[in-house]
Amino acid sequence: MLDAIERARQEIVLEMYWIGADVVGARFRDRLAMRARDGVAVFVIYDGIGSLGLFRSFWKPLTRAGGHVIENGPVAPWRRSFRVTRLPFRDHRKILVVDGEVGFCGGLNLARPWLPREEGGANWRDDVIEVHGPASRELRALACESWHRLGQDGPRAEPEQRTELAPRVRVLANRISARPNRLIRRSYLLAIRRARSSVDIASPYFLPGPLFLNALRGARKRGVRVRVLVPGKSDVRLVSLAMLGVVDKLVREDIEVYAYRRSILHAKTAILDGRFVVIGSHNLDAFSWRFDLEANVVVDDEAFGAEVGASFEEDLAHASRLDLDAIGARPGPTRVLAWMAARFRAFL
Repeated sequence: MLDAIERARQEIVLEMYWIGADVVGARFRDRLAMRARDGVAVFVIYDGIGSLGLFRSFWKPLTRAGGHVIENGPVAPWRRSFRVTRLPFRDHRKILVVDGEVGFCGGLNLARPWLPREEGGANWRDDVIEVHGPASRELRALACESWHRLGQDGPRAEPEQRTELAPRVRVLANRISARPNRLIRRSYLLAIRRARSSVDIASPYFLPGPLFLNALRGARKRGVRVRVLVPGKSDVRLVSLAMLGVVDKLVREDIEVYAYRRSILHAKTAILDGRFVVIGSHNLDAFSWRFDLEANVVVDDEAFGAEVGASFEEDLAHASRLDLDAIGARPGPTRVLAWMAARFRAFL
C-alpha cells in the first residue's frame, strides 16, 4: 500500500475505519503529506469510533500540505456534525485507491496491531486483496459516494456509466440507509447454498444469525465440507464468549471449527468450492449486516482460489480443531456465560 502511494501520479483516496495514533498511522499520514506536497490530490475518510484515539491535530501535516481529511460520525457532542442517531452507523471499510487504477480492500487497518512483532506490533493475521483496472474504479466510486454522503467536496465522481468488470471480479458494498442493505449477505448465502464440495470461512467475529447458520447446516447435509476458522483468543472478550456459544452448536452438528492460535485472527475471508473467494471488511455479525459501511471483493477464479486456499490451509496448521471433549472440558460458568452471550449476539 505504501509502494502504491509512492507511485501515485494524480490522486490517492483512502477510506479507513481505524487509523492509529501510532507509528503506523503516522507513517501513512506522512507519506500522504509528502505526495500532497508533490501535487497529488489526497482524500482521507476515517471513522470517529474506529479511530477514537485520533486527535484532529494528528492530520495537520497532511492538511497543511493540501490534503483533504474528513471524519465519519464524530462522537464529540460539541462538533457540528455530531448526530446521536447516527452513532451506530459506522464506516467500517478499509479501502485505498491510487489513480483510479490500483485498489486495495480487506480487513487490515492502519494501526500498530498489524505490525510484525519484531517491529513492536502484535502480528495480527489479516487479508487484503489488490485489484487493478475496473474493480479499483468501483472501489473509488464507493469512496466518492461516502464523501458526497458527508456533504463534503471530495474526489470528483466519474460520470455515471456501467463499469464493465471482468466476469470473475465483483465489488460488493453495504450502504447506510433506513433499511439494512442486504447485498453482501445475500451473496454470501447464495454462494453457500450453491456450494458443491467445500466452504472455508475465516472470521474474527463469527456471530451470524439463524439464516446464515442454517445455510451452513444445509451445505453440510448435502455432503459439503464446511470449515470455520475463528480466533483462539479474540481482541474483544465478550465477542469471544458469544462465539463459543455459536460454534459449539456447529461442532455438535459435525461442522469443522478451528481456533487460530498463532496471533489474533482478523481476516474476513471465504473460499467456496476452491475457486469462489471473498475478501473484505464485512464481519459475520449483526453490525456488519445492519449498520456498517462495508466493502468486499469477490473473485471467481480457480488459480486465485488455490492461492487463497493454500493460505487458509497454512492458517489451519496454526490452529486447533474444537471437538466435543474440548467443549465439555470448559468450566460450567464459562459455558453458561457463552450461552447467554450468544443469545444477545445481535447487539455485539
